[in-house]
Amino acid sequence: MQLSDNARGAVYMMVAMAAFTLNDTAMKALTQEVPLFQTIAMRGGLTLLGLIGLAIALGQWKPRLPRRDAVMIGIRCAAEVVSTVLFLAALVQMPLANLSAIMQALPLAVTLAAALIFKETIGWRRMTAILIGFAGVLIIIRPGPDGFDIWSLMGLGSVAFVLVRDLAARSVSRAVPSVMIAVWASAAVTGVAALASLGTGWVALTPGQGVLVAAAAVALVIGYLFSVMVMRVGDISFVAPFRYTALIWAIVLGWLAFGTLPDPLTLFGAGLVVATGIFTLWRERKVRARLT
Repeated sequence: MQLSDNARGAVYMMVAMAAFTLNDTAMKALTQEVPLFQTIAMRGGLTLLGLIGLAIALGQWKPRLPRRDAVMIGIRCAAEVVSTVLFLAALVQMPLANLSAIMQALPLAVTLAAALIFKETIGWRRMTAILIGFAGVLIIIRPGPDGFDIWSLMGLGSVAFVLVRDLAARSVSRAVPSVMIAVWASAAVTGVAALASLGTGWVALTPGQGVLVAAAAVALVIGYLFSVMVMRVGDISFVAPFRYTALIWAIVLGWLAFGTLPDPLTLFGAGLVVATGIFTLWRERKVRARLT
């Protein structure tokens, strides 16, 4: 059966989210026994090779950058480094599904930041949805002596720096291919992790750990590949809500790999985040259609 462009875009988005979550699962398993920066550096080296090969295969290997784009990509790379370290440091200590639920607040944060920074208009409906979604995040992290800890704060910090990363990407010209942006980001993360690992030391890997490193790198490249393909197929406003399938993958893989499941309150908070995120995307699509 021939799939429509929107259906193919939805499938690509779900594959990308599954791949990214598989990468997170492998990294969480690795960092239980292997130093964090060593893990990031090893995965990053393999991922960088894969992305360079992908850029060449797509005919988009363009390492030279216009000066203005170089500045914005530099900002994006710095944000990528910080967000990666914060995310993986939190992932070592937090259940996979809980951290994934916090990260699902990103689309809401992007919409709010676009209104504040780029002066994009958002109505009271979307603003209300954003506030309810952030309330869902508070339910997940539960501020207070019983539920809140430094790892939840790191998860929120990762969201903040991913937001900076995505806003910087908006200012990069279309002359720079998406895969090259990923190449530069991967190079930055790998280089910083390699330098930081000199202070924490390296350990010899078992064959099983070597397989996990390779699996994480392959999953990350697949995730990048399909996330690029998503942008070229179908209506992004239709496809974007399928990014929330990452939370389903996180719950399933967290249970299968680590035997952890989110509690009912966490699931309720995650449900608020996902529901308001989907509503915000739907409302934005409707408003744009009316304006058009």
